[in-house]
Amino acid sequence: MGGQVQRIQPADVEIAEEWLRETDEPDLRAVGACRIDRIGGWQVSVWVMEFIRSDPLESEFCQRITNALQGVSGVTSAEQQDQEMWFVTGSPSGESLVEAVAHVVDGLADQARAYIASEF
Repeated sequence: MGGQVQRIQPADVEIAEEWLRETDEPDLRAVGACRIDRIGGWQVSVWVMEFIRSDPLESEFCQRITNALQGVSGVTSAEQQDQEMWFVTGSPSGESLVEAVAHVVDGLADQARAYIASEF
């Protein structure tokens, strides 16, 4: 897995904890997780999903990301909230959530690159 996962200082006071994977290809491989106590869970953002808008690649990404999040220790539920955001409940670490999704993104990076190149 390329890129460094690190805890960062949240810009929003409602965010209790925030993790980010920084890479040399942020639009393709960046992943972030924010714990928001007010809503009782984590929001996991997957940047590349902003661009992946057709099947079968979109469905494959969504299913693999959901499965990866559900497999993280401490996760009780993981559901796609919108195109590029998942909502996760339970007591996982933010670092583990980001790393799990980063593995999915890396595994599909070549397909995503080809898709984006053909669409834009």
